[in-house]
Amino acid sequence: MLIALCLAAAFSAAPGAADEFPVTLEHAFGSTTIAQKPQRVATVAWANHEVPLALGVVPVGFARANFGDDDGDGLLPWVAERLQELDADVPPLFDEGDGIDFEAVAATAPDVILAAYSGLSQSDYDTLSEIAPVVAYREAPWATDWREMIRLNGAAIGMAAEGEALIGKIEGEIAEVAARHPELKGKSAMFVTHLDIRDLSVIRFYTANDTRVKFFEDLGLVSPASVLGASEGGSFSAEVSAERIDSFDDVDIVVTYGGMALMDRVRKNLLTSRMKTVETGAVVLLGNDPVGTAANPTPLSISWVLEDYAALLAEAARKAE
Repeated sequence: MLIALCLAAAFSAAPGAADEFPVTLEHAFGSTTIAQKPQRVATVAWANHEVPLALGVVPVGFARANFGDDDGDGLLPWVAERLQELDADVPPLFDEGDGIDFEAVAATAPDVILAAYSGLSQSDYDTLSEIAPVVAYREAPWATDWREMIRLNGAAIGMAAEGEALIGKIEGEIAEVAARHPELKGKSAMFVTHLDIRDLSVIRFYTANDTRVKFFEDLGLVSPASVLGASEGGSFSAEVSAERIDSFDDVDIVVTYGGMALMDRVRKNLLTSRMKTVETGAVVLLGNDPVGTAANPTPLSISWVLEDYAALLAEAARKAE
């Protein structure tokens, strides 16, 4: 919350922050100055397009969905719904399966490129900057939470005030849902990135720097000491040998991707079967579907998935009691 207030203050105090231009935004690669209000907005990487869409601006191009896209149209359901609400055609979708398609981005002739939530390298940033001014992440790859994504991308398109209003609206929705699930408050949760059904010798998980774990905090959950200790240094993921499974005795709830076949294997494994959450059954299994996708919160997905996701977490929390 303190970081969010500081960012808000920085934007409100900066020249041009009141939706006036030029606007200068600091980020991991230096700073970007946007001379005038962009008319053609392009976005790359995951979910950046959701900020202008939520604020009523249709990008001239954005990344094709590569996870959780049930019907293969390149759009996640909350994005498709928002385009329909705006009575807008689907713009060009950039295929980022092999990295950013710079030629496709350039073909949309953007005035600005939004990438506040991304894994841009210096080379990516330099190449995109030859096309248009680029808004990159402030500190580290894939570490920009949904609030900062809205603030950075919103300021870049001259809609800082509207962005703050959007944040307030989403926070209100989260508070209402969290209040209906008091069993979540204070429970410790861990998001396991990947369990290899063929090799359970390593437990890989997201740290407290990752957006999925920050979403836990929005809902009243906390990060256990085992996760916080691995979060020092800024990394968004870590791994521990399953031989040290006892180090996760302070975890009440585990969230991961997989199905019952995975859980059966986990329960039968000599090491992973000893994990407290496996013994209690306080495990949330997510699939390659919209709910699994939206566990990584984004400006449009939160409202779409909030109730369903909170219900899954609450069910696990009750098992942990």
